[in-house]
Amino acid sequence: MSSGSARTAGAFDIRSVIALLFAVYGVVLVAVGLVQPEAEKSAGVNINLWAGIGMLVFAAAFLTWARLRPITVPEGGEAEESGGETKES
Repeated sequence: MSSGSARTAGAFDIRSVIALLFAVYGVVLVAVGLVQPEAEKSAGVNINLWAGIGMLVFAAAFLTWARLRPITVPEGGEAEESGGETKES
């Protein structure tokens, strides 16, 4: 590894956090949709099941996006020097 190399954000990438939240809620909705189908209340559609499946697909898309295009974090002082040296008195 060279000194100018960059690391990836990994678990701190916001897309991973969003994917995790959607996956957890998706699993809960799929479980509720399978255990307690209330199709008569929603015009014949098991909305909990379909919303949960949609959330799981969305979570998989975000994880795929985060894996294919990771955010790189520069090493060193490059990120801290973005504001310049302006002082107001």
